[in-house]
Amino acid sequence: MPDETQARIADELTTVIAQLTRRLRAASAQEELTPSQTSVLSRLSREGPATTAGLARSELVRPQSMRMTLAALEERGLVARTPDPSDGRQVVFTLTETGVRLHGTGRRNRRSWLADAIEDELSPAEQRLLTEAVPLLQRLVSW
Repeated sequence: MPDETQARIADELTTVIAQLTRRLRAASAQEELTPSQTSVLSRLSREGPATTAGLARSELVRPQSMRMTLAALEERGLVARTPDPSDGRQVVFTLTETGVRLHGTGRRNRRSWLADAIEDELSPAEQRLLTEAVPLLQRLVSW
């Protein structure tokens, strides 16, 4: 059981990450997408084609939920399904050109907003401290 200090840090970190996520979403061109849809576009962009089951495992959701997310993305022309080359019974999803463009625009907008905020709001020493914190956050995410 974490002590009081770790519990306080966890509460504060949870709150600030949620606020940062909302600010990044507001800066994105993908405002009309749900967080789940945006996450799937990002994963397909980073990792390439994937099955529904593979995406569900990676995103920690049920396959039924992933099917709904993929159906919404497919309906908007952001992903396309093709037969799995190694198993014809399955399909894999890939980003379409429209999906690539939308994801790229959203990513550039989020990056631009955050880079401007870091430059305008943080001193050089604070920027170095934030740089040092990134690997720690990455470790927490992979735990």
